[in-house]
Amino acid sequence: MTVLVAGVVAARLGVNQYYYFAAYVVLQYIVLATAWNILGGYTGYVNFGTPAFFALGAYTAIVLIKSVKAPLAAQLVAGAAVAGVLGFAIGYLTLRLRGVFFSIATLALAVVLQTMFINWDYAGGARGITLARPAVGPLGASYVEFLFVVMLGLAVVAVATARWIEGSWIGRGLAAIRDNEEAAECMGVPTLRLKLVATTVSGVLMGLAGAPFPYYLTFVEPTSVFDLNYAVNSLAMPMIGGSTTWIGPVIGAVLLGTAQQVAMVTISSALNLLLVGLILVAFVILAPEGIVGLVQRLARRRGGGA
Repeated sequence: MTVLVAGVVAARLGVNQYYYFAAYVVLQYIVLATAWNILGGYTGYVNFGTPAFFALGAYTAIVLIKSVKAPLAAQLVAGAAVAGVLGFAIGYLTLRLRGVFFSIATLALAVVLQTMFINWDYAGGARGITLARPAVGPLGASYVEFLFVVMLGLAVVAVATARWIEGSWIGRGLAAIRDNEEAAECMGVPTLRLKLVATTVSGVLMGLAGAPFPYYLTFVEPTSVFDLNYAVNSLAMPMIGGSTTWIGPVIGAVLLGTAQQVAMVTISSALNLLLVGLILVAFVILAPEGIVGLVQRLARRRGGGA
């Protein structure tokens, strides 16, 4: 609640609108990285299908806007529900695959959905669709400031969900699957059920992140919502921050997302993926457990020396 109040206050400071756009992107990546980590970090199943769930949330919102002019709250609920159903269905079909085979299946999902939306004229097709963003949000704030507060709230929900899962029996079961799935099955852990929970929750959060996107960008076409950046960043940010804990994706998203926004303004937006790649390679070599793992290792060394 304190974080949301601080966000509302920050939204009414009247600073340059660009800062709200940039902060929105960083918060969006907190949601996506946290969602990816519930399956990829806690369970060990590497998912390349982030753009599919994100795009599904965005296109669900577009359909509701075009058909019934639904408010943003309805778009969020519908986007989360549709993406959650897809997460459950895809999980049920693919979670018997392991390792690289599961990753390829999730990548294929993104390709199939992108092809479908390219050929769906009602949602804009390959040409894309332009939407009129409301000029004013609740309480008289501009709609850009309102979207910033909404995404801040979604980030809080995503992080709170991941933190609860990590500390619950679900999180312990997912960790057992990550460490040794065969041994977990032998010990009576309901592995398939827990993996379905992970894919469903991950899909819901990714759909939530995508639902406000049409009003954020105002022009949506398949290339923008199925951007490779979503797949790469949602994987890299937890790995940089630390993928075995809820705080890792937050740290990675804030550091890497901020660095990308600064690079976009000062150097070039084309260097974003290069920046991600260089930082990720550096962390894989120097700190394979991420920033959280590095801090914990240094703390243990200090404790041992003492």
